[in-house]
Amino acid sequence: MTQTLPTPRGMLTPNRSLAELTWLRVGGPAEVLFQPADHDDLAAFLAALDPSVPVFPIGVGSNLIVRDGGIRGVVIRLGRNFNAIECDGEFVTAGAAALDAHVARRAAEAGRDLTFLRTIPGSIGGAVRMNAGCYGSYVADHLVWVRAVARDGSRHEIPAADLRFGYRQSELPEGWIVTEARFRADAGDPAALLARMEEQLARRDASQPTRDRSAGSTFRNPAGFSSTGRADDSHELKAWSLIDAAGLRGYRLGGAQMSEKHPNFLLNAEGATAADLEALGEYVRSRVRETSGHDLQWEVIRIGEP
Repeated sequence: MTQTLPTPRGMLTPNRSLAELTWLRVGGPAEVLFQPADHDDLAAFLAALDPSVPVFPIGVGSNLIVRDGGIRGVVIRLGRNFNAIECDGEFVTAGAAALDAHVARRAAEAGRDLTFLRTIPGSIGGAVRMNAGCYGSYVADHLVWVRAVARDGSRHEIPAADLRFGYRQSELPEGWIVTEARFRADAGDPAALLARMEEQLARRDASQPTRDRSAGSTFRNPAGFSSTGRADDSHELKAWSLIDAAGLRGYRLGGAQMSEKHPNFLLNAEGATAADLEALGEYVRSRVRETSGHDLQWEVIRIGEP
């Protein structure tokens, strides 16, 4: 990087490998990894950073393929000063680095229902950006506002409606970093909410390869919504069903594999590279297009240089 970087209070690490920071354990380095000390440090750093330098936020890397050549610019990873969770009446406010599962659990203990978050891998910042959801509930159904730092270092509170949520997407401006989110949650009995989450976990573990290296669901459902978990849930336009019908359950390419247990989960089965994973994903897309006419769209975010 030819530009001189600002000197923050947080940690700047050049040429930092990102493989161990993603669930798939693949990918090259960040040109620079920045872990801000707090909100003020993040805002000051971005305000002073040359506007031509790209920035990319990562959470816990649960929905990410970093390509083998790594990411140019500054990768920003929020840490413990961004993971507070507060329950106040019907509102639950969480830092962007708070894990979705922790937010669901803390809310339940306070008698508030955000149980849909319990089985979603990742942190709140990513959940907001991707409008994460399952069992028929989405971030968009509960979000009140998010706080974010813009690429120029300015701070903003954005009402949920301004994010124009869709299935697995939001219109958060490029380069903006979500730092905090507030949710409105219905009241519920804490014991009943905790029991429901245990049941959800058991169902997830029975149907998904939770012990393997994956990044969750690989492709969006062409139906345009997540599984509802109800008995009458149709599987006709689910990504897993189309992949299964194309004969690709368990299919391998290099060290990458489509899960035997759930064919919409892309696995690092044995020393896969990012190139293996992406190539297998593209092969699956082409076969599903041939066999069903449906054009599967990636849900996993792919970024970086080949």
